[in-house]
Amino acid sequence: MPLGVEPTGKTKLLGIIGHPVEHSLSPAMQNAALAELGLDWVYLPFPVAPENLEAALAGFAAIGVVGFNATIPHKQAIISHLDRITELAKAVGAVNTVWRTDRGWEGTNTDVEGFLAPIRHRPWKGSTAVILGNGGAARAVVAGMAQLDCGKIGVVGRDPEKLTQFQHSWANSPYGANLETHLWEELPELLPSADLLVNTTPIGMSPHVDRSPVEETLMAKLSSEVVVYDLIYTPSPTKFLQQAQQWGKVAIDGSQMLVQQGAAALRLWLQRDRVPVEVMSQALEQQLGKIA
Repeated sequence: MPLGVEPTGKTKLLGIIGHPVEHSLSPAMQNAALAELGLDWVYLPFPVAPENLEAALAGFAAIGVVGFNATIPHKQAIISHLDRITELAKAVGAVNTVWRTDRGWEGTNTDVEGFLAPIRHRPWKGSTAVILGNGGAARAVVAGMAQLDCGKIGVVGRDPEKLTQFQHSWANSPYGANLETHLWEELPELLPSADLLVNTTPIGMSPHVDRSPVEETLMAKLSSEVVVYDLIYTPSPTKFLQQAQQWGKVAIDGSQMLVQQGAAALRLWLQRDRVPVEVMSQALEQQLGKIA
């Protein structure tokens, strides 16, 4: 783990909580950035089981942790333990970045900013997005595409009850205005009109690298201008993105999202307008190279 300076009793603490968290690549990215900036800060992985979440926050407050990221399974559960969350986090229904203030713990969601980073430059107003999956990651995608004035956002899932709950959860959010939910069986009818196809499911993630959420024959239904985006970053490309590339589609993996959501969090913790994003990206590439 690259550190900018030797940790001391004055070193400021950042980290990530998850269960498990050993696989997280965020420490490598964040510590590389902190080292580049020459700051006496360190970013550590903290394994926190769900039943220990409240105790962990109390411990973090006691030892002066400045801020931390939250990953599975804490992104939604942590909300009830925070003193304040941003309007964006309320709309998404998930928090992945937390910081300490005089008022206590506050939280937001930087996954939306991370998701949008590699596609923000494209014109999306009035477009159609099809999102595979209806979990926490899908919520960030819905909010992101709503911010870009996407005309129709279709969320596809397998469980009718969970889809109904997902739809209802956006009833009081401005981001849910153009949201529709669909069963997986409807996918063949949805794909021809898609301008963006996003996989938010874990299908195709290592070690099940031979799987894809979409049958290869269905890729032929996509338009020539569609962008195919997989939030998975290992392996890269996934089987899903390989299929897209074989049909000549623009394919984006989740590595940029990981870097950019981390950079957004670091800017918030450090109260800086700029952080060394390229250094973070290089550190991630190195870690992914070790995994491959």
